[in-house]
Amino acid sequence: MSVVVNEIRRGTYLDSIALMRMSRAMTVMPGVEEAAMMMGTPANHRIMADAGILAKESAGAVPGDLIIGVRAKDKATADAALTEARKQLDQPRQSAGGSAAWAPRSIRSAVAAAPGANLALISVPGAFAAAEARKALGRGLNVLMFSDNVPVADEVELKQEARRRGLLMMGPDCGTAIINGVPLGFANAVPRGDVGIVGASGTGIQEVSCLLANHGRGITHAIGTGGRDLKADVGGITTLMAIDLLDADPATRHIVVISKPPAKEVAAAVLERVAHSKKPFTVCFIGGMDVPAPRNGPVVSTLKAAAEHVLGVKLAPAHGGVVPQKKRKGKLVRGLFAGGTLCAEAQVVLRDAGLAVVSNVPVPGAGRLGSDAKAHSIVDLGDDEYTQGRPHPMIEPAVRDAPLAAALSDPDTGVVLIDLVLGYGANADPAGHLVTQLARIGAKDASVIACVTGTEQDPQRRSVQIARLEQAGVIVAPSAADATEFAVALVKSYGRGG
Repeated sequence: MSVVVNEIRRGTYLDSIALMRMSRAMTVMPGVEEAAMMMGTPANHRIMADAGILAKESAGAVPGDLIIGVRAKDKATADAALTEARKQLDQPRQSAGGSAAWAPRSIRSAVAAAPGANLALISVPGAFAAAEARKALGRGLNVLMFSDNVPVADEVELKQEARRRGLLMMGPDCGTAIINGVPLGFANAVPRGDVGIVGASGTGIQEVSCLLANHGRGITHAIGTGGRDLKADVGGITTLMAIDLLDADPATRHIVVISKPPAKEVAAAVLERVAHSKKPFTVCFIGGMDVPAPRNGPVVSTLKAAAEHVLGVKLAPAHGGVVPQKKRKGKLVRGLFAGGTLCAEAQVVLRDAGLAVVSNVPVPGAGRLGSDAKAHSIVDLGDDEYTQGRPHPMIEPAVRDAPLAAALSDPDTGVVLIDLVLGYGANADPAGHLVTQLARIGAKDASVIACVTGTEQDPQRRSVQIARLEQAGVIVAPSAADATEFAVALVKSYGRGG
C-alpha cells in the first residue's frame, strides 16, 4: 500500500518555476508515485489533495508556507524523496559566475540592488501576484506575470494602471516573452531580426518564432499578453499597447499578432488599430474568425500560415512520404500535446479536413472531450486537469506517459500525435524520455508522429532531439500543422478517417 508523507517549511517562499524543477528530482526516483513542492495556498491544498499527496498534518499550512508532498511505494522510499527535496531546497543559490549569491526578497530590495532594471518577472501564488505587480508598476517597472489564478478584476486594474504609467503589463498567465533578445519564461534561442510578435499564447509565440528562425528570419521582440487579454472583460489593453510599441519601433518591419479567437468587439478594435499602421501585419486567430482582413495583412487561422505569410513562401512538409512499417487497424487520431495553442491548431487542421474532433480546449467547430469516444481527440496535457500536483509537461514529460500508454493500447487509435517543445525552461531531453516510454510500452511499430518546436541554438538542440525520435521509428514533421496533416493522410489511408 502506498505511503504519503509531507513536510512543511514555515515562511519559505519559492516561485512556481523553481518548485517545479525541484519537484522533478523527487518524481524521477524509483518507487515514487507522485511528488510535488507547492506553496500552501487554498488552491494548492486542493491540487495536492486531488493528486493524493496531501497528508492531514499539512492542513494548517498557510500561503506563506511550503509543503513538500510525496506518495511512494513504501516509507523508506518516501523518506528518501524527502531527503532529496531538502537537498534541493538547502543548496546555495548560484550566481552566473558559479558562486553563492545573495537574492533580494522584495521588489524594493531588487530595485535597490539593480537600479537600472526596467522589468519585473512575477511568479508568486495568484493570491499575492497582484500586490507584487502593483509594487513593481509603482516603481516604474514593466511586468511579466507568470502567475495564474489572478482574478480578472485585478488584471483589468493592473493593466489600466500600467497604461496610465506607459508601462507594459504582460499577463497574468504569461508564459513567454523575448524582450531585446532576452528570453523570459518558456522561450527559444532565436536570432535578432525585424519581426515583432504580440501573442496571447506562449506556445504560439514559440512555434512562430522558431519557424521563422529555422528559415533565416529573426525577431525584434515577442510580447506576451496573457491568455485573457483579448476577452471582452479586459479589452485587449496589452495587445493594443504592444502593437503601438512595435509600430513605433524602427527595427520592427513586420508585426505578427497571435491569439485564439478573441471577443468580436476586441477583434474589431485590434484590426482597426492594425489598419492604421503603415507596416505589414499578419494576424493569426487560431481557428479563424469571420472578420474582414485589414488592408495591410491577412487574418489566418494557423501558426504555420502565419509564418508562411511573414516568410513569403509556402513551407512544404518534410516527411518525404515516410510511412509506418505497420499499419494500425484503428482509424482515429489521438493527439497528446504539451502546448495549448499547438493543440488548438491541430484541431483546426482536423476540422478543416472534415474530421470530427473533440478536445478539452475546443476551437470553433470542435466538440468537448468525452462527448464522442469515436471521434478524433486532441488533448492539451498542460491543462490543470493533468498537471494537478505535477509540473507542466514541457518541464516534466512524464505527464504524458499514462495517456500515451492508453492511446497506444486503444484498438481504435490509428495515429498518435505528439509535440515536443524545446527551449529555456523546458525539459532537457524530452525526446529521450519519449523514446524510453515507447520502448517500455512496446510500441516500436506504432504510428507515432511528432513535431519539435525549437531551434538548433536551444539547449536541447533541435537536430539532436529529431535524430533520437527518428532512430526510434517516430515520424517527425517540421511543424504542428504538418504533423497533423500527415496524421490525417495516414488515417485516411487506413480506411475511412472521419
